Amino acid sequence: MIALPFAHDSPPLRGRLRVAPEDFQVREMITFPLDGAGEHAWLWVRKCGANTDWVGKRLAERAGVAPGAVSYAGLKDRHAVTEQWFSVHLPGKADPDWTAIHPDFTVLEAVRHSRKLRRGALSSNHFRITIRDLAGDPAVLAARWQTIATAGVPNYFGEQRFGRDAGNLLLAEAMLGGTEKVRDHHQRGLYLSAARSALFNAVLARRIGEGTWNQLIPGEVLMLAGSHSIFPAGEGDAALRQRVADFDLHPTGPLWGAGELLSSGAARALEEAVADEWPIFRDGLPAAGLQQERRALRLLVAEARLELPEPGVAILEFQLPAGAYATTVLRELIQATDS
Repeated sequence: MIALPFAHDSPPLRGRLRVAPEDFQVREMITFPLDGAGEHAWLWVRKCGANTDWVGKRLAERAGVAPGAVSYAGLKDRHAVTEQWFSVHLPGKADPDWTAIHPDFTVLEAVRHSRKLRRGALSSNHFRITIRDLAGDPAVLAARWQTIATAGVPNYFGEQRFGRDAGNLLLAEAMLGGTEKVRDHHQRGLYLSAARSALFNAVLARRIGEGTWNQLIPGEVLMLAGSHSIFPAGEGDAALRQRVADFDLHPTGPLWGAGELLSSGAARALEEAVADEWPIFRDGLPAAGLQQERRALRLLVAEARLELPEPGVAILEFQLPAGAYATTVLRELIQATDS
């Protein structure tokens, strides 16, 4: 793992996270209506002290179906209070009793829908995070929070992407280097994602070091805000630079795989130079069947609010798009320790 530079300098404040599960709350947001009828039971679940995959297996057991019949949009932290959707494929079957399955989670709502819930289908996640034992000037905290809300933060993949002590990344290197065989499809996917994410983070770190993570450089590939639509900007012009400054467009970095990089010029030279420092991942990811994609370098924090209810305590509320990490926001605000 490389050291990831800060965009807004290293934070001078310290605080504790997750003193209690209620201190880290996450709620999924979807923007489409559910049909009210269909083969799929969509379940709105609140969980605490349980990981998403484990809850899915318990739902499958209650419904008398295989675990593969249960799907969810994304993984949610075990050490938190989270609310998220699951779907269970029940063709020709009535809903079972979804109550009192396990003390660690509760089905709050059940609605039928014509389609299964697919990975990444949520529009955003809403966070409510309590920081305790805050050491530092609250005015400095408020000023940094305002900077984050105004300028955004680097869109790093969070540490959880790489496993405990970066174990997934080490196994990815062994797997792609040919010294470790991984037959389990799920585990293989985790290791490939870790390798791809590490390359992206390395490119973003280089762009931060050069002061261009939030600027258009020659050969840039831009992403339209609020979508995954991308286009090569070439040398760029004043109009495109202004749209980047206005947060209508974001610079991007590569999610490595087979195929030509869409970037050119200075942007491509930087991306290839970083990839050359990770030859096992550079060569192994395309060989594993992944294709070139792009991810925004900049992450905007929506609906940002800060409360200071008592000395030493701060409460943050904000929304992030699907695929973004709250930890990448928090690292720019405080030096945090998990309890």
